[in-house]
Amino acid sequence: MPGSIERRRRLGAISLTALAATTLLAAPCGADPSPSAGDLAKSRKQLHDRVAEVGRIDAALAQADGRLDDLNGEAELAVERFNGARVKLDQAEQDYQAALQRSARARGRLDQTRRELAVFDAKAYPSDNSFPPVAAVLGGRGGLAGFMDRATMIQMLGDRQQALVRQERAAKTVAGLVERQASQAMTTQRGAIRAAGAARQAVSATVTRQRADVKRIEQQKAGLVAALDKARARTAGRQLRRDAALPHGQAPAGGRELSRGLAGASGLGAVAARAALKWLGTPYSWGGGNPGGPSLGIERGAHTVGFDCSGLVTYAWARAGVRLVHYATTQYNSGPHPARGQLRPGDLVFFAHDPSNPATIHHVGIYVGHDQMVEAPFTGARVRISYAFRPDYAGATRPAG
Repeated sequence: MPGSIERRRRLGAISLTALAATTLLAAPCGADPSPSAGDLAKSRKQLHDRVAEVGRIDAALAQADGRLDDLNGEAELAVERFNGARVKLDQAEQDYQAALQRSARARGRLDQTRRELAVFDAKAYPSDNSFPPVAAVLGGRGGLAGFMDRATMIQMLGDRQQALVRQERAAKTVAGLVERQASQAMTTQRGAIRAAGAARQAVSATVTRQRADVKRIEQQKAGLVAALDKARARTAGRQLRRDAALPHGQAPAGGRELSRGLAGASGLGAVAARAALKWLGTPYSWGGGNPGGPSLGIERGAHTVGFDCSGLVTYAWARAGVRLVHYATTQYNSGPHPARGQLRPGDLVFFAHDPSNPATIHHVGIYVGHDQMVEAPFTGARVRISYAFRPDYAGATRPAG
């Protein structure tokens, strides 16, 4: 099972056998050795109330954890948006620098063209703006025809220079426009990165507050679970003292008694239930258990031979000839779903963070009758018999053989 689910489940249950033994050892000499039925009923009512209270706080914790998961997702998105804004700003700054260089080149070319035109004008026309004398025109090379050729050439060169001026002026205008656009884009992007940074900081602060809320609820739950443990121990102790006082032949419904009660039962479910009850007291091992029996687990269960919840189910139903996948959610889909009032020994009972959503299943047990189940509960505990209808009960499955 996932680590976060294990963390939540670890606080929510405790070994009844160990607690009962502790209670008996710690009971004062003056304790009532044989509680009345009323005392036992009152103790069970208190235990039920404690379980319900833990169920409520567990639901609140699941909701807070879900909100924290959502906020963590929002925080990751905000960080990525900030990173994206940073990349866009870098590109905008590069574009702006390129526009500045383009504009500078255009201004340089325009200035150079203007200087060349000024030199050309100075050479082509006298400074006093007077026309050359007729004798010079006629006496020049080629006479009047030569003069006209030279004048035409000068006019053509002048027109070309003017065209270059217009072309460079247009290039300067375009470069200036690009420069202004790039500057505006860079300013806009700087605003965007400021907004993205502020959003990142805001969601980060919200995540911090939500983590504090989750921690507070976890601490509150720990206190409730401690009270629940005491109620379980008190109830277990009273039950054991009352069982010890029963006349011979009226043994309580413990593991061996349940097994004997199932001895005459038929059907694959009864076979599976009897198989599971044989392993009461076996250590919990994360990832442990297979069709052949208890096994070394994985990760935190790597050094423990035992079962986890779905591993015990896999083994028990393998004894009945039905092969199930070692995964609670898949086991939920292994057959029809009988109603609570129709359960038979061997049916699988499931528990979820959201009982209406099978996707949130985190635990499975094997129903053995009398509102009881056999389960491999959590790390540190052992296979045991427990009440089958906790507040997080999510339904049942009858594996199809």
